[in-house]
Amino acid sequence: MIALSVASALAIFVVYTAVAGNGVANLRPSTVAGHTGTVSLVGKVVGKAHGNSYQRGGMRFLLKDVQSRNATRVPVVYRGSVPDQFKSGVDLVVVGALRSGVFVAKPGSMITKCPDHYAPAKSSKT
Repeated sequence: MIALSVASALAIFVVYTAVAGNGVANLRPSTVAGHTGTVSLVGKVVGKAHGNSYQRGGMRFLLKDVQSRNATRVPVVYRGSVPDQFKSGVDLVVVGALRSGVFVAKPGSMITKCPDHYAPAKSSKT
């Protein structure tokens, strides 16, 4: 009976988090134009980052859609701590808002994503 109650509570929690999420829209660089307010931008870093994330001007870099031939690039300005895995070609998520064509990320919102999250599942056959 206790195990069933715990399983039910966990199921309700999973459904709630899946439906409610974090209340922030997840967008790609090709779909962020025209959106207002705080959003989560998911993309791949293109080229070299410039600037310093701990100085007033922040670090600047470009994001493009992950696994897409879409040519849209969105300039991002970011201030705060940068994960060790950050480099050109890495997939990442930043939270912020689009202002005058530049995505201004909230400090400390950068999360790098592991590329194998996008790789096809490996076959168990050898």
